Amino acid sequence: MIVPMKHLTLLCVAGESGKALEALRDLGCVHVDLSRGSSNEFVEAKGELERAAEAVRTVQKAKREAPPKAGTAAVRRTVDDVRQLAAEREKAVSEADELRRQIALYEPYGDFDPELARSLIARGIDLSKVCELPDPLPKVRLSETKRLLAEAEAKVVALEAELAATDETWITARNPELKDRVAFEAARDVLETQGAVSWIEGWVPVESVPRLRAKAVTKAWGLLLRDPEGDETPPTLIRPPKLFRPVAALFAGLGIAPGYTESDVSVPFMCYFSLFFAMLVGDGAYGLIFLAATLWGWRKTKPKEGVGHRPRVVRSWLTLLTVFSSATVVWGLLSNTWFGAGFPFAKDWPTVKWLADPSYSNMMLLCFTIGVSHLMLARIWSGIQIINDRTCIAQFGWAGVLLFMYIVTNSIVGIFGGVPQWAFWMFGVSLVMVFGFTLKGSELKSRGIELGMLPLNIMSALGDIISYVRLFAVGLASVKVAENFNSMATGLVAGADSMALKAVMCVAMVAILIVGHGLNLAMAGLSILVHAVRLNTLEFSNHKGVSWAGYAFSPFRKN
Repeated sequence: MIVPMKHLTLLCVAGESGKALEALRDLGCVHVDLSRGSSNEFVEAKGELERAAEAVRTVQKAKREAPPKAGTAAVRRTVDDVRQLAAEREKAVSEADELRRQIALYEPYGDFDPELARSLIARGIDLSKVCELPDPLPKVRLSETKRLLAEAEAKVVALEAELAATDETWITARNPELKDRVAFEAARDVLETQGAVSWIEGWVPVESVPRLRAKAVTKAWGLLLRDPEGDETPPTLIRPPKLFRPVAALFAGLGIAPGYTESDVSVPFMCYFSLFFAMLVGDGAYGLIFLAATLWGWRKTKPKEGVGHRPRVVRSWLTLLTVFSSATVVWGLLSNTWFGAGFPFAKDWPTVKWLADPSYSNMMLLCFTIGVSHLMLARIWSGIQIINDRTCIAQFGWAGVLLFMYIVTNSIVGIFGGVPQWAFWMFGVSLVMVFGFTLKGSELKSRGIELGMLPLNIMSALGDIISYVRLFAVGLASVKVAENFNSMATGLVAGADSMALKAVMCVAMVAILIVGHGLNLAMAGLSILVHAVRLNTLEFSNHKGVSWAGYAFSPFRKN
């Protein structure tokens, strides 16, 4: 569900405003708009955080370009120390570039002494009759320039080594503290004062109001709580059933949140996303790789006994990946697909034979069925939510339209023999329900144009169902890519006619398999981001009326 919010105005004595903000931050249940910070203190705090981030990026770049030797002790350096080293390195790089330019310019003239040349010219001797000299003359001779270049290059290497030896985690350890300071200064800027009274506005979940009231009593605050008004957009705090709460981490990772007045679609989102993940990856062996990596993550993040705990977001992501990778393994069992191949003993399993239909009709039927169930769920759910409103009839009518389009889609691709007569009657009744009950009588004047768009929306429902065939197409492509890499690799060994050549080809075969399946895994990850997310946030959400135009509830609290 989406947790109801109350608009909060908190009043305190102006002289106690700083302490009030600290207490509010410790309470950690009020969302405050912290995007309006502009004071000098805020700018200074934000600048310090940005300088720390820049220092970390500098160290990480140095580690990539000049990895420290094994066993090198990490050195703790302050942000200012890192910035100083980086500035010295940039200066040394610039000096080296200038020396290279001078060498390129004067090298054609040889290693002559410019001071001697200037002295002879000053005495009136025309050197152009004896040799060719550059104009102007260099400051030092070529050999000295090359020596200076070597020193500059050595200095660059030494500074890079110092940067690479820096312990950047010691710098990032202060990030939470710096972020807290930035947030606090931003909250101080939001705070308004008039005379002896200061106040701050924000949003608080209804469930947290009792805690806030209790704190207000002890701190002598004044509280004004009211429901959101029509033109206000409160933050969205979703509270899915406990089993599905990890999906909130996925929403945060995607940077999406339903609007405050919209529906919490966490449960169908997680269920269908797991199915989409499995079908798009399409290979049980890849699922095992994901699962092994996830189990390693569980082990790696396990806190020491009696010390600390896994952050909630880490637990959520590990739970999600466990579910998604397990679903992929199950799909591999159902389809008998493992690294683009299959086990001979499983080829006669009913699910394997059904999914392996050479005409691909069964796979397309499965995709269209998943699609229509997904979209009809959205419409029926919307209808149930407004069951006491006559417009619910239009939502149920849309469910009938989607079912008709499902039958038409399967008929177009030859899965069904044709569209049965009863389906046309159902479609006709559904159209009457949609056109007759989408708008109320009082809305015809202001929103009547929406009825003119309904024919286009009805036709687009056909495209929405067809779009789910991407689950089959992308999954099949992944399997075919894996099969081709397998064939390419095994063909190398089969074509070798000597033991020595076979040994070489075995090494090449392993390399091809690792690179090929690694590339396929990366493409599978990309397809999940593109297709699994789209089917949930676009096709399903359009029919459910979820615009993802909200912003997540982010309480003012310590990091």
